[in-house]
Amino acid sequence: MIALCLILFSLLPLGQLTCNPCCSNPCQHRGICMTKGFDGYECDCTRTGYYGRNCNTPEFFTWLKTTLKPTPTTVHYILTHFRVVWNIINHIQYLRNAIMGYVLMSRSHLIESPPTYNSKYGYKSWEVFANLSYYARALPPVPPDCPTPLGVKGKKELPDSKVIVERLLLRRKFIPDPQGTNLMFAFFAQHFTHQFFKTDFHRGPAFTNAIGHGVDLNHVYGVTLERQAKLRLFKYGKLKYQMIRGEMYPLTVKETQAEMNYAPSVPEHLKFAVGHEVFGLVPGLMMYAILWFREHNRVCDILMREHPEWEDEQLFQTARLILIGETIKIVIEDYVQHLSGYHFNLKFDPEILFTHRFQYQNRITTEFNTLYHWHSLLPETFLIQDEEYTYQQFMFNNSILLDHGLSEVVRAFSRQSAGRISGGRNIPAVVQHVAKASIDHSRKMRYQSLNAYRKHFLLQPFKSFEDLTGEKEMAAELEELYGDIDAVELYPGLIVERPRPNAIFGETIIELGAPFSLKGLMGNAICSPEYWKPSTFGGKVGFDIVNTASIYKLVCNNAKGCPVTAFHVINPKTAATINVSTSRAARDEVNRAVLLKKPYAEL
Repeated sequence: MIALCLILFSLLPLGQLTCNPCCSNPCQHRGICMTKGFDGYECDCTRTGYYGRNCNTPEFFTWLKTTLKPTPTTVHYILTHFRVVWNIINHIQYLRNAIMGYVLMSRSHLIESPPTYNSKYGYKSWEVFANLSYYARALPPVPPDCPTPLGVKGKKELPDSKVIVERLLLRRKFIPDPQGTNLMFAFFAQHFTHQFFKTDFHRGPAFTNAIGHGVDLNHVYGVTLERQAKLRLFKYGKLKYQMIRGEMYPLTVKETQAEMNYAPSVPEHLKFAVGHEVFGLVPGLMMYAILWFREHNRVCDILMREHPEWEDEQLFQTARLILIGETIKIVIEDYVQHLSGYHFNLKFDPEILFTHRFQYQNRITTEFNTLYHWHSLLPETFLIQDEEYTYQQFMFNNSILLDHGLSEVVRAFSRQSAGRISGGRNIPAVVQHVAKASIDHSRKMRYQSLNAYRKHFLLQPFKSFEDLTGEKEMAAELEELYGDIDAVELYPGLIVERPRPNAIFGETIIELGAPFSLKGLMGNAICSPEYWKPSTFGGKVGFDIVNTASIYKLVCNNAKGCPVTAFHVINPKTAATINVSTSRAARDEVNRAVLLKKPYAEL
């Protein structure tokens, strides 16, 4: 494994070249490589279940477990087939809870907690643990003294990131997601992750401005107390608001003095001020900002009726906890449920983990940030009622929300298909600079290869370029650009990877993303035994709001006319028959009314 370094040592005088023997990643099965002198190394195999010089010999129970354990492909197939069997399991509480507990623990244990690395330290240090201004790292950076940018494999120089984007990532023709994902999902993904993916580009891509490293709804309330104060009414626990055409909207930048990133051409009356300063960029983000803003004030009204004795501060803080709970419930049972494609119904119930050893803390990793760059979801244009908006017309245009109405925007986004993410060549030209920046930033932080991450998350490494892409054309281009399958970078590899059958993602995004996501959600303080009780949420009434939350109810309770929505493309005819009191089973039927290859009229 370290043959290249040894050859280089033999060719040059002692001291002229220092080649880190850990560059070749000799330690297998999550063993930790530590240098020993200038030309030696040792692997720490502690608690890996393996032993030997390179942690490659399994202990008996490890061998037995890995022999019997099905592959991720097999598990995915089982969970996405046999609907009748899963419908039975979903109605047997003991079985469902047991399976959900296994899903949560098997995913979460893949995430190191507390964190082990950041982009400055490739070894454990107190700074890694204590310095919250860094994103954490799942894998340490490639040592700076390696023969190639990815360690010892591949070419001495990586291909031009612009060339990678143009040849492998840029959209030729819009490819709709075969799962029927819609724009409500696309904008939810963007708005939800902006609360913890808050890169501090003044300091560099390794740094974050997100204080909480998780779901704290700073995109609703602001990161700082100063910004929060500008948005709060300081009466009845509510956020400041105005009424426009009988509906509640946030106040403007001018009225709150809360800074927002708007284009200079935006009229003052359309510069709504919300928790996140960039949510005025597109109406899809502002739509969700307004929905959560209205939900906060709605919950405050409910709490005031239940607790007339409470002061403003307790109403505000309790409403925030309720909204955090609603968010996690929606993400697990609607959002993750949709992208997984499972027939097994995922369940948000923190009590499932109370009998397990589980740490209620989280640190956002930079790799999680990188794999979440899902710009392929975006369409070519945006269709709202009879209007078609280009990106130039769509950006910084809050007038769309007022002219069409929030409810019509929801209906439009619910019916328009989003793009497929994996499979390559589906990133819109308008955001190609973001894709290029993702590659450039990954290189600056010295990410390890796609295969290194697959091995870390217990996946088999790809053996060839065709194994990665599932076809020949892109495989040939990748080979020309990288030279070796073990030199393919993380982000381009995630995007060009062949999707699972009829799915939005390839295997790697799911198998890397799910552990980060579920650990971050269930590691939230409100999921701990100390917090997860009715009194935390203002009693039974608040606890019920959390436990019955859904994307459909969030929209229905806060948009005129209760527009039906889900994260699948909605059949307009089916939507007309659904109302807020509809059961989850009936809502699931709405979710299954997806746009595949048929025009709307054929659904």
